[in-house]
Amino acid sequence: MGQNVQVLKGAEHFYLKGNNVGILISHGFMGTPQSVRYLGEELAKFGYSIYAPRLKGHGTDYYDLETCSHEDWFVSLEEGYQFLKGKCSKVFIVGQSMGGTLTLNLANKYRDVDGIILINPALSIPTLEYVKGKTDIRFIDEGEPDIKAADVHEITYEKAPVKSIQELQELMEQTLSILANITCPVLGIKSSVDHVVPPENTKLIMNQIRSENAELITLLNSYHVASMDQDKDLIVERCHQFILKQLSLKLKAM
Repeated sequence: MGQNVQVLKGAEHFYLKGNNVGILISHGFMGTPQSVRYLGEELAKFGYSIYAPRLKGHGTDYYDLETCSHEDWFVSLEEGYQFLKGKCSKVFIVGQSMGGTLTLNLANKYRDVDGIILINPALSIPTLEYVKGKTDIRFIDEGEPDIKAADVHEITYEKAPVKSIQELQELMEQTLSILANITCPVLGIKSSVDHVVPPENTKLIMNQIRSENAELITLLNSYHVASMDQDKDLIVERCHQFILKQLSLKLKAM
């Protein structure tokens, strides 16, 4: 990544210091921390410490994204996890879309994660299948973000690098093979209508993981970018309930 790449205004990472329960929040492919800022700020009102890293190559320009691998994105999230672990005694992870995919990989590596929340996690994106193995296209035009609510602006790129899409596809494929390793508490959140990631992705994940403590909820008034959509307050409420439940169970087990 070039040293002089500028971060777009509003796309910066953010940290909200609270108590010793941390929540790491990951945005998705082509997104930025801006897309999860509402969730972070609302969850911080309950006292949690919130950190939303900016994944490498995101929130700058699409030429910068083109130079990054899915391992780079994982490292960005992993560094965020280590940052919160250094400040908090409990850490939960929330991931939206590709952020959910990365969250599963993080939970696979760090088995002491206290719980994960997956919002429309991506294991397949049918509309992008046609670029698999393509070497003759460098960029494709990116449509409007998949948000049901009117007048919502998400900071993203107008073009997507094909190389980056292929990195995402590789990440999604490798994630399928680790699902059975996931044993931490999981809250799955899927939109009933999602024009990017089929809702069946979340169902598949919930069926394949081995967590004894797993819940699935469906959002009826949001599309793919649910953290910015009409059910965002419901997401905050269910995240808070889920975390309280895990903390209570841990206390009882002591």
